Amino acid sequence: MWTWLRGSGDNEMRVTIHQPQFLPWLGYLDKIDRADLFIVLETVQFKKNEWQNRNRIRTSEGWQWLTVPVLHRFGQRIHEVQINPTAAWREQHLRALEMHYARAPFRDRYLPDLRALYERPWANLSELNLAVIRWLLQAYGITTPIRCAGEFPAREEPTDRLIDLCRTVGATRYLAGPGADHYMDKPRFEASGVALEIQSFQHPTYRQVYDPFEPNLSAIDLLLCMGPEALSRLRDNRPTTLDAVGASR
Repeated sequence: MWTWLRGSGDNEMRVTIHQPQFLPWLGYLDKIDRADLFIVLETVQFKKNEWQNRNRIRTSEGWQWLTVPVLHRFGQRIHEVQINPTAAWREQHLRALEMHYARAPFRDRYLPDLRALYERPWANLSELNLAVIRWLLQAYGITTPIRCAGEFPAREEPTDRLIDLCRTVGATRYLAGPGADHYMDKPRFEASGVALEIQSFQHPTYRQVYDPFEPNLSAIDLLLCMGPEALSRLRDNRPTTLDAVGASR
């Protein structure tokens, strides 16, 4: 039995599980920050035109996509998806970031490290996403440990998979996103003995490079605008409790 307690007290351990996203948004980081362990779910099917290979940044006209072009076959798992080596996506992303965040207060503090990350010879999407997630967590100061689902045995059915992963690492609580109704059988999960909690995320507001405020961007936006204060701003807007489902707190 794996044990990853991070100061939860009373031997409680909260785990959250999510697909690896590219330059994820603040709700993604909020969920990781609330957990004692984050399991990257890279073993499930890749979904094109969602968040696994793209995200949004602020521009003077609202927002724009930063997309990683992939070579994808239907049915591929995320960890199998390769990046298109013929596309100039690195240069396009860096040019957009440097242009649209030219006046961001903490541009010079973080963009050099992000630029160095982009310049590495990426071939696999999941490996790129995991590196970007690790970098963002470090830049924010979020210390939640990360493991990959592929390291552990788990069944294929979505709810069974979550139960198996939680049991394997010794979780007492599972923190799900607000869309849990669409991918899990709540009564069956609750019967497993792992308490189910649902994330309640309230998006913080802050001064962006352009007005008016645009929510739901990549977490890079808050970081470049607020720097070392980004994590406290994320936490300041957080509800004091999580929504528990079918289990006493």
